[in-house]
Amino acid sequence: MENLFPAAHAVLASTPPRWDQLARHLPADVFSRPAAPGQWSALNCLQHLIDAERFVFPLRVRAFLAGRDFDAFDPDSQGTVSQTSRLAIELAAEFATLRASSLTLFDSLKPADLPRQAIHAELGPVTLSHLLHEWAGHDLMHTVQAERALMQPFIEGCGPWQSYFADHVAQHA
Repeated sequence: MENLFPAAHAVLASTPPRWDQLARHLPADVFSRPAAPGQWSALNCLQHLIDAERFVFPLRVRAFLAGRDFDAFDPDSQGTVSQTSRLAIELAAEFATLRASSLTLFDSLKPADLPRQAIHAELGPVTLSHLLHEWAGHDLMHTVQAERALMQPFIEGCGPWQSYFADHVAQHA
């Protein structure tokens, strides 16, 4: 991607307000409902994004800048997705605060930093450019995952229009 910095920044900066709107306006039961049994709810996705802001992306950017390698992150064993009992609006506010700090770090990066390399414990050699692409993609992936969960009760209730949503119906385990 030629314009990585502005494109990634646009994604990273737009994610917290998007979550704030969802958390502020959707009923708690819809927000906490998984797409299907065994899948994550929007609430789980938001908690995972908070975990990524606390334990993954800013720490990895700093590792690149310091010339250090870094470990893998396993959201199932190291994350707090299943431990959330907080309200979505509280989580959205925390995410916004964490992301604001991360964007300050992001904004300090220069094009000359992009080829910096580190060793990821599972993936091997990676560059800061790879990480920034992954960070923006990660935000979008989990927002789409959350929105898919949020769609399910609406799909179920739309009667004869359900066939229009065939690509978005969650598969039950």
